[in-house]
Order: sequence, then C-alpha cells, then structure tokens
Amino acid sequence: MNIQEYISSGVLELYICGALTEEESKEVSTELKKHPEIEKEVEEIENSLDQLSSSVAPYNPTKLFAIIKNKLHLEDNPKTIPIHREKKKTNIVLYLGWAASIALLIGLFSVLNDRNQLRENLNVVNAQKSQMEQQINDTKASAEKKEELLAIFRDKNIVTVPLDGQEVAPEAYATVHWDQETKKVYIDAKNLPTPPEGKEYQVWSLTLEPLTPTSIGMLSSFTEDENKIFMLENNNLSQAFGITLEPKGGSKTPTMEQLYTLGMVKNS
Repeated sequence: MNIQEYISSGVLELYICGALTEEESKEVSTELKKHPEIEKEVEEIENSLDQLSSSVAPYNPTKLFAIIKNKLHLEDNPKTIPIHREKKKTNIVLYLGWAASIALLIGLFSVLNDRNQLRENLNVVNAQKSQMEQQINDTKASAEKKEELLAIFRDKNIVTVPLDGQEVAPEAYATVHWDQETKKVYIDAKNLPTPPEGKEYQVWSLTLEPLTPTSIGMLSSFTEDENKIFMLENNNLSQAFGITLEPKGGSKTPTMEQLYTLGMVKNS
C-alpha cells in the first residue's frame, strides 16, 4: 500500500468525523495499528481541528489582553489602544476561523460525496457487467441449442410430421420432429399465433382406430420462448399429432372446436 496516497485520499478526515461505514472504520483502525505514519497523521488532523475550534470559540485571549491593557492606561491616556479597533481585528480572526471551518466541512462533504458517487458508479458498472455476462451466457446457450436442434432435425432417423392449420386457424402451422429411439418430440411452433391470456397450447398424440387422443404436454412459456421450439416426451405409438388451445394447465380431453393444427404420421 502507498501510505502517502492513502493519507491524501481523505479517508482519515472522514474517519475522524465518523463519516465512514462501520466496515471502513475497522479497516482504517487496522491500518493505524500497522503504520505509525498513518497514526501520526490522524493525531495531527485531530490537533488541527482542536486548534480551529479554539480559534472560533467565544473566548479569545488577544481580545482579553487588549481590554486589560486599555484599563491600565485609561487614566494617563484614554485614547490608548481603542477597543473598537481591537474588536474589529478580533472579528476578522473570528470570521476567518468560521470561514476555515466551513471550508473544511465543505471539503469533507465533497470527499464523502465523491466516495459515495464512486461507490454508486462502481455498483452500476458491476450491474452492467453482470447483465452483459448473462447476455453472453444466454446467447451462447441459445447458439448451442440451435446447433443441437439442427443436428436432430437433420438426422435421417427423425420422423418429421407437418401439422396443417384447421378451421379455427387456417393460417396456423407447426412441425413435429419425432425421435422414436429416444421417445422425444420436438415441436416447432413458430407459426402458431400467440395464445390469449389464460390459454395454452396442448399437444396430443393420436391413434386412429379407434380415435384415441393422449396428451404429451403443454407449450408453456410460449410467449417468452424466442425460438418457439419445445421438447416433449412421447411414449405412444402415434399415428397422428394435433395441437389444441386449452385453458391454462391443460385439459383431460382435447377441445375439438379449438383444434389449431393436425398432421398424420407417414406410413402409419
């Protein structure tokens, strides 16, 4: 540690005035015990403050001496050492003392404000750094997810099922990528409209004879998911897939009036 820089930083003045936090005060106390130069500087600052306080106190030895001397010479020469001149001089000393005190306080508050501003700026920088690191991690995770999905979609063993829009939403479209080996289904729902408040999309695995729908999951966090690609588990011998719009949390059976997309598995 550069002791002279530490002394010049203003932290010792704040320490004496009690303007530091408890943790900062403990740090200064530790440095006082380790470095005699710092302890000596603190003593000198305290002595300066004591002298400054004395100079602005109501009691003033110079004024008192002038009054006594004037009384002693009053009979010989009443005009000797006029009190009003000494009073003027004393007032000047008093004003200078107060001015010095105010200047010192302004300096201390300025140092304190600078430290607080520095602390605030540091917090802002740390927050921005954390936010940037999070964005980098999110971007990295998103890129890794896209690479993983591309590898899956390009796998020749993946069964791809296009789901066309139905009467309630002819413009809707989705794609199912079914990995029959791992029993995972990847739903590309980019072309589904955003569900209204309180509603969620539910994905169904269908067998046709007889028609039996089995729910394989919800497309939750649809609005928040930028890629609109969802992974679900499918342990069924699916012959078709459908997506309906259901109340939040899903339904036991599909609401056919809200069937948004439907598609058949080839060679089923």
